[in-house]
Amino acid sequence: MRILGIVRELELSNHEYQRSADSLGKNIKWQTAPSPGHLQSGHATYVDSVNYYRELRLRSITGKKDPDEVDLKLLKKKEPKFEVRAYKKRWIILALFMYYSSINAFQWIEYSSITHLAVKYYQVSTLTVDWTSIVYMALYAPLFVPSSYVIDKWGLRTAGLIGCTGTLIGTSIKVFSIGRELFAVVLLGQVIVAASQTVIICIPPKIAATWFKHSELSTTCSLGTLGSQLGCAIGFVLPPIIVQDSEDPAVLGHGFKILCWSLTIAMVPVTAAVLWYFPDQPPLPPSIAQAQLRAKKDKEEFKTSDFFRSIKQLLMNKGFLIHMVAYGINIGVFSAIGTLLSQFILQYFEGAHEDAGRMGFVMVITGMIGMVLFGVFLDKTHWYKEVTLCIYLFSSISIICLMYSLEWRSKILTYISCAIVGTFTNAYMPVGFELAIELTFPSEESTTTSMLLMMTQILGVIFAVALGYLNLMFGCFWSLCSQSVLLFIGTAVTAFIPNDLRRQEAFKRNPEMKKNSMHGSRLVFIE
Repeated sequence: MRILGIVRELELSNHEYQRSADSLGKNIKWQTAPSPGHLQSGHATYVDSVNYYRELRLRSITGKKDPDEVDLKLLKKKEPKFEVRAYKKRWIILALFMYYSSINAFQWIEYSSITHLAVKYYQVSTLTVDWTSIVYMALYAPLFVPSSYVIDKWGLRTAGLIGCTGTLIGTSIKVFSIGRELFAVVLLGQVIVAASQTVIICIPPKIAATWFKHSELSTTCSLGTLGSQLGCAIGFVLPPIIVQDSEDPAVLGHGFKILCWSLTIAMVPVTAAVLWYFPDQPPLPPSIAQAQLRAKKDKEEFKTSDFFRSIKQLLMNKGFLIHMVAYGINIGVFSAIGTLLSQFILQYFEGAHEDAGRMGFVMVITGMIGMVLFGVFLDKTHWYKEVTLCIYLFSSISIICLMYSLEWRSKILTYISCAIVGTFTNAYMPVGFELAIELTFPSEESTTTSMLLMMTQILGVIFAVALGYLNLMFGCFWSLCSQSVLLFIGTAVTAFIPNDLRRQEAFKRNPEMKKNSMHGSRLVFIE
């Protein structure tokens, strides 16, 4: 209610006077009693302001005009007006990120998709080659806190530069790994690329919130993470085509040389573009929610204590801790199987290394489709726990399908089984993430994501190493059987997660919160 309207109303009660003064008290700093003209400078006490309104009412009844009534216009409750704009160059920013994140994700599976060729050329064991993928998971646990801190404190440009330039440096180092005794150089390059990935993986939600309109948040996050998915899918297919199998080490070395140089050359232009054209944020915010966030940050400095306090709050959330364990088991199993997939396929189909790459490609692509379909279904139903539990159960069953498809030595059934595995294990990623957001609302998404990913990477390392040893000792069938058992255990753990949908409850109580919230559907990719 506007103050002038309150003053001119002849039948105002004392309660209405009190409420009017209280409303103004939230927006104006009053310090001394009012006198003619003092309201313009904002100097008044709470009690005297009530008396002042009474006096104005009496004057209006007697017909006397007070010159200070004009000044009351300055005391109208003013809603903050933010100027917002979505710039066209936001799509360029997103495209740059998708480009270099796909090259980074490509290198997760670069050597694991041609393990037998790397073993033959570098004269190392399969377990050693597995570490070119495992290092991606191993480095996330110790680096997730620094990575999240960098994004929260220094913003998008700094995070983008670290991710992009780190990928270029690591990729360039591997150019010097062409030599049968130089596998250590390969590992050094992989370590640097993997360290860069810990920053890259948390950037999509930041780009979406900083550059895109509220209605585009989910689409932006989908595109950002699907860029990584596409890089992973190509990583299964392209290396077997470039590096041809041969008994001649020179031929193998030439293939690895082309592979390394191609990746390095591909990274140079995008790194230059990021250096010159990747601002921290647009001049004007793209949405009201982002504008409010900027205004809050302008008033409050970033505090390290607040960052660690948010992590402590998550660790005290029992529902989130149960879900974090279940989430880590599912994605850890997927990462382990993806790392050793080529070895499993070649045990049953000798010389079919290109088929192994295509099967990995199918697994990732069908997973991308599953992610989108289940994401849409969640937006429609909000059955977060129910959908999570069902997908987990079918993920367990899909591994059994893959086991027997390989045992029957049927390529067609193996392709179909890989598609099923990808559909459910990949679909679990965004669904599980959305459940975590519900359980932890209103905690920061970036912190929640980092905690989930930390558990997936820790368990991913353990599962991948264990799976490699199990494969050597007992073979593919029993190795995959162990992963299916783990998924059934994870399904049982998921059943104990409380169905505490805090975000939905908040939206029901305050529909405006849903309109301005930056908590939307997210697609998450974990290497």
